[in-house]
Amino acid sequence: MVDVRKIAAYIAVVALVGLVSTGLGVIPRQSIALTAFVAIVMGALLYWRFRVAFALVGIGILFGAGLLDIKHFIEFAGFDIILFLIATMMVIGFLEERRFFEVLLEKLIAIAGASAKKLIVFLMVMAAVASALVGEVTSILFVLATVIHLTGRLRLPVVPLLIMTVFATNVGSNATVIGNPIGVLIALRAGLTFLDFIRWAAPISAATLALTIFLCLLYYRGYIREMDERLKQYHAEKIVKKTASGENPNKIDWLSLLIFGGMVAGLVMHSPLEDALGLERDTMLIGVPVIFAGIVLFLLKDRAREFTERRVDWWTLSFFFLFFATVGTLEFTGVAQLMSESIFSLSGGDFLSTYMLVGWTVGFMTAFMDNVLAVALWIPIVKSIGEFGFNIFPLWWAMLFAGTLMGNLTIIGSTANIVAVGMVERERVAHVTMRDWIVVGALVSFTTFLLSLILLYIQIPLMP
Repeated sequence: MVDVRKIAAYIAVVALVGLVSTGLGVIPRQSIALTAFVAIVMGALLYWRFRVAFALVGIGILFGAGLLDIKHFIEFAGFDIILFLIATMMVIGFLEERRFFEVLLEKLIAIAGASAKKLIVFLMVMAAVASALVGEVTSILFVLATVIHLTGRLRLPVVPLLIMTVFATNVGSNATVIGNPIGVLIALRAGLTFLDFIRWAAPISAATLALTIFLCLLYYRGYIREMDERLKQYHAEKIVKKTASGENPNKIDWLSLLIFGGMVAGLVMHSPLEDALGLERDTMLIGVPVIFAGIVLFLLKDRAREFTERRVDWWTLSFFFLFFATVGTLEFTGVAQLMSESIFSLSGGDFLSTYMLVGWTVGFMTAFMDNVLAVALWIPIVKSIGEFGFNIFPLWWAMLFAGTLMGNLTIIGSTANIVAVGMVERERVAHVTMRDWIVVGALVSFTTFLLSLILLYIQIPLMP
């Protein structure tokens, strides 16, 4: 049945943006770019299953209006990220088929016992730590595979646990330089070091993770009670299973462990590898998973093609590069610069006002246009603020936390969110709606980001 209210809301918002932008004196090409962007975002928010269709139509309009050409489409589409995701999905699929995550799950359940709260806390901490060490996308792919197996075994809805682990992944990704692409962007542009992140970001990351866990346990307390019951039943019914030959079906698969450990170690050590080989920064961040994906395909032999078609989430990846290209057009046409300058003028030159405006503006832009692109657009603006005599050191950290913590607000707020939702939909285990996400997302993102701003602000006298 057609939802007339949704259609009316969609048309009204898109039309309003077009009319207002034209009325404010924005040049036509900027107005069209902004309207096309809003049309894609609203389409994805209201009709998530048709997000690729909205993105294709939006890109087509930008091409037809002369606001995007092939050269800039390729530049903005983020194909380096797409290649990284393709390779990582292949490795994850291989490990799943060899029951690596099922065995890992058994170990986790044994550690947690019959306590759902303990198990959830363990999963969230594991997701955050893994995100800090190997990056948010790699972390969520590994952790979510475990979550899917866990909820399937306990016959529980996957969405609440998916959301909790994604939140923890985003929160943990700001603790180190390599945890999130925006950390790399900010470090390079601001001249920040790994130790700077350990000093200024990691402690706040730990505090916001603790708050995130507390809020999730409070919000999903009914779900946790149900999980407690299922865990008790699981342990009560559990019988030691033996194969016909008497072997333990849950023994460690050493080939899977070697591939998993090798890939994680390579990702952690990618920077020293690049220095040793004289490569550009982050080259091996992509190179490591690509190498291991190639090894996996060799091991699969004749099944390699069928495996690649089935295990790689081409639907989600298509939305990624189309959406990235659309947001890149905002920068190309000058819309982002125009919006940022207008917001900065509202602060009237006051530091606290500027600090809060930059933080919350980047945060809300993150929630609706992806954190990497939001932060990338704001980096030159922050640099220009420094020319007015402001100490922009705290602004870099405000942007970092805006891009990670406010990424929890919506499904499209961060790459990890989109990958996670796409993964459960591809496996046909659940469909995640904006209604499932937005309420708890607002609770967690607003409170954790506010805490991070407060903790940063009280440390400003200690900052260089």
